[in-house]
Amino acid sequence: MDNIKIHDKYFEPFILFDKIDNAVTKIAENINKDIEGKTPIFLVILNGSFMFAGDLLKKINLPCEVSFVKLASYIGTKSTEKVRQLIGFDEDIKGRTIIIIEDIIDSGITMENVLNQLESMGAADVRIATLLFKPEAFQKSYKIDYVGLKIPNDFIVGYGLDYDSHGRNLKDIYKIIE
Repeated sequence: MDNIKIHDKYFEPFILFDKIDNAVTKIAENINKDIEGKTPIFLVILNGSFMFAGDLLKKINLPCEVSFVKLASYIGTKSTEKVRQLIGFDEDIKGRTIIIIEDIIDSGITMENVLNQLESMGAADVRIATLLFKPEAFQKSYKIDYVGLKIPNDFIVGYGLDYDSHGRNLKDIYKIIE
């Protein structure tokens, strides 16, 4: 794999698809075991989670429902620390098991916003599945149930993650070259 340029930034290879796929498989196996006998709603956080969600859900062997919410908190390479809801969640989730599918958790601010909304809507059990987790950037204290890979606090693109709307389609994950 070679370095790539997106807009004005250069990125180097960071995580190859095979490693991503192994992490996704492990998460699916754990969810299949932990949620057996239930019919969860998988809540996919768009846009970044679309590739992770697609690959993960193909490996889920449970009856389930899938819904989507679109949030925004980034401009360029920086978090605004303000979460804007662009597409809302309108299912009746009272008493239901919800599994949030997120591409990456860094500061944790976006996820905290989602957790608060789901709690106020009466969800019985809310779990979080994230492909990537940045422990160095995490500012919150809630539990993350399923973590694919822990990574340093670098800006990354690929496998659904973007830099100003570009790079989502890359099969592998790249990190910024500072």
